[in-house]
Amino acid sequence: MSVLAVIVFLTIFGPWLFHYDPESLSKLQFAPPSAAHPFGTDVNGRDELSRVLQGARISLFVGAAGALISFFVGTTYGLISGYFGGKVDAVMMRFLEILYSVPRLILIIIVSFIFDPLLKDWLQDIGLNAWVGYSKIIILIVSLGLIEWLTMARIVRGQVLSLKNQQFILAARSLGQSHTRIIVRHLLPNIFGIVIIYLTLTIPAVILDESFLSFLGLGIQAPQASWGNLLSDGAQVINPVKSYWWLLLFPALAMSITLLALNFLGDALRDALDPRAKR
Repeated sequence: MSVLAVIVFLTIFGPWLFHYDPESLSKLQFAPPSAAHPFGTDVNGRDELSRVLQGARISLFVGAAGALISFFVGTTYGLISGYFGGKVDAVMMRFLEILYSVPRLILIIIVSFIFDPLLKDWLQDIGLNAWVGYSKIIILIVSLGLIEWLTMARIVRGQVLSLKNQQFILAARSLGQSHTRIIVRHLLPNIFGIVIIYLTLTIPAVILDESFLSFLGLGIQAPQASWGNLLSDGAQVINPVKSYWWLLLFPALAMSITLLALNFLGDALRDALDPRAKR
């Protein structure tokens, strides 16, 4: 949590601390790391540290927002499927299995190509021209969130199936409580721990998907920076003749530390919230 707190602090307040514009061009092309530019500069003379921090803002925002969409959709779907059971559960699980069989990244690429122009036209029509440049980010957040919820739904369904026949649920039914009240007041609080744990593990999964798409040139586009397209830029300038290693090392290091911290946080939450660990 301390590592994540430092990363988030630098992501938010970095521009005021380092006073570099990530999109400002200069004549210092491929300058190595120095006191003036701790992470060096890129092919256009832009400060790499400010680019890494801008990439962190976009990648972390996409990861957190996509994971929250996955959280709400997957939790709701799993609660309904597990609680009602029977034919409702069978139909919902078959639909889930169909979605599992669809290649996720290919689906995201198709959705991005189809809806990105439509979203840009819609934003221009309603007068939100400032948001046109963020249409790709919006599409990625929604599409990644609507893809990553499948495993969350299965986990929630399994927990609900083991809880719905417990005595406290039978007592709530005997008292005449509605289905909605039983789900919200009794089932959801009892599965909240495992859901939060998986939420912390969904964030790095979304970040990895976004970075992979941006690395291939199908996600965040220049001049906006994400860790994925920064890694792509760094990989293009690594060659046997001249290696500008800092353009690949620092984005990869920032991304690796963040993903490791999120995974360690998920493991720690699992240990802290597991009732069997307290016995």
